Amino acid sequence: MCQWPDATGLGKLLPMVNAQHLDSLSAEQLRALAAELIAQVAQREQAIAAKDCELKYRQAKIDQLTHEMAVLKRWKFGRSGERLDPAQLSLLDETIDADIAAIELELQELAPTPRAVAQAGQPKRVALPPGLRRVEIAHEPESTVCTTPGCGCALKRIGEDVSEKLDYTPGVFTVERHVRGKWACVRCQTLTQAPVPAQVIDKGIPTAGLLAQVLVAKYADHLPLYRQENIFARAGLALARSTLGAWVGMCGVQLQPLVDALKEELLSHAVLHADETPVPMLKPGNKKTHRAYLWTYAPGAFEELKAVVYDFCESRAGAHARSFLGDWQGTLVCDDYVAYKQLFTQGIVESGCMAHARRHFFELHVNHQSQIAAQALQYIAQLYEFEREFKSLRADERQRIRQARSKPLADALHQWMVLQRSQILDGSATAKALDYSLRRWGALMRFLDDGQLPIDNNWVENQIRPVAVAMKLGT
Repeated sequence: MCQWPDATGLGKLLPMVNAQHLDSLSAEQLRALAAELIAQVAQREQAIAAKDCELKYRQAKIDQLTHEMAVLKRWKFGRSGERLDPAQLSLLDETIDADIAAIELELQELAPTPRAVAQAGQPKRVALPPGLRRVEIAHEPESTVCTTPGCGCALKRIGEDVSEKLDYTPGVFTVERHVRGKWACVRCQTLTQAPVPAQVIDKGIPTAGLLAQVLVAKYADHLPLYRQENIFARAGLALARSTLGAWVGMCGVQLQPLVDALKEELLSHAVLHADETPVPMLKPGNKKTHRAYLWTYAPGAFEELKAVVYDFCESRAGAHARSFLGDWQGTLVCDDYVAYKQLFTQGIVESGCMAHARRHFFELHVNHQSQIAAQALQYIAQLYEFEREFKSLRADERQRIRQARSKPLADALHQWMVLQRSQILDGSATAKALDYSLRRWGALMRFLDDGQLPIDNNWVENQIRPVAVAMKLGT
C-alpha cells in the first residue's frame, strides 16, 4: 500500500491503492490520474480562498458594526451637552434604539455563535399581564402514529410547550398562546412535536400584526414612538419606546431582503422616475439638525408595477443616484437637477417634467400677472387635457394619438416660445421662464415619441409627499 508522494497535498487526496495496480497503469493513465488530482487540489484551494475572503469580510463587517454600536451607545448615554428641544431628543432616542437593535441583530447573524457581549445588557422579559384576553393556537403533529421504520405505534401526548405572543388590533391587546403538544412513542422512545411557528423577531413577544401596527403608525401615519407609547398605555399595556425602537430596528434588518428584491425588480423596468427631497437628520454632537436627502425611485407611471424605493443619503451628490442605478439603462424621468446630468452621458435617456416647466410660468403669472405666462399655461393645459384622454390607452395607441394631436400643439408652443423669447430682454423673470423650457425642450417632449413615458414626474413626487407631511408633524 502506498500514498502519492507529493508535497503539494496530492497524497492526501489519492485513496490508498495497491502499488501493483499503479504499476499496471500506462503512462497516459498515470498522467490522467495526476491531472485529476491536481484539479482537485486547485478546486480545494479555490474553495479555501473563497472561505478566507468570506471570513475576512465577516470580520470587517463585525468590526464596523461593533464600532458603530459603540458610537451609538456613547451618544445615547453621554448626551448631556446636547442642546436639542425635548421633542428632538425623544426622536433621537427612538432612532438610536432602532439602530442599536438593528446592529445587534446583524452581529448575531454574522457571528458563528451569538456573542455574550450582545446578550449581556438585554433585560429579562417580563411576563405578559394575566388580565389580557388569551387566544389559544394549537400546533400538533400531522400524524400521531410513530414514523420510525418498523414501529407504527400510536403516539402518547406527554406534555406541551407554550409560548405567548403579544398581538394588537386598534385599541385592544390580546395574547396568542401557541401550544405545541409533545407526543412520544412508548415503544421506540421517540419524541414528536410540531415545529416552532416562524416569527419576524425570533423569540420575541410581538406578533407580526403588532409589528405591522408600529411600523405603519410610524412611517405611514407619522406617529413617533413616544406618541405610540401613550396610545398603547391607554389600551392597557405600557410598551417602552426603547422596546418599540428595538422592534423597528430589527424589522428593518428582517425586511432588507424584501427591499433588495424590490429594488432589483424596479431596475428591471425600462422607465423610472427619480426625485429627491431634503429631510432633517438629528446628528448628535453638532447640537443641531443636519440636512440629509431622501432619494426616491419608482417605475414609470404607465408601468404595471406600482412600487417605490427610498434611498436615504446624507447629501444631494449625484454619486448617490449613480450608485443606486448601477448598470441600469433606460429612460429616467426627472427634473433639471444637475446631479442627474452625468447619468445622461452613460447611456441613460433623459425625460423631462412638464409640471416643472409649467411651475415657472404659473409663478410668473401669479406674481406678475404676465400675459405671456397666461398664454403658455393655456398651451400646457391643453397638452394635459390630451394626456387625461389618453391615460387608459395602450402604449402604442397613446404614442400614435400623441403624434397626431399633441405633437402639432407642442410644435406650435415651441414656435411661440421662440418668438416671445426673441422680443424679451435677458435676465427678466419672463426670459428665465422661457429659457427653462427652451433649454430642456428635447427632454420635455420625449414623451411624444414613446407611449410608455409620462408627461411629467408627478407620479414619484406624489410618493415623496408624505415625507413633507411627516416633517410638518414633527416626526
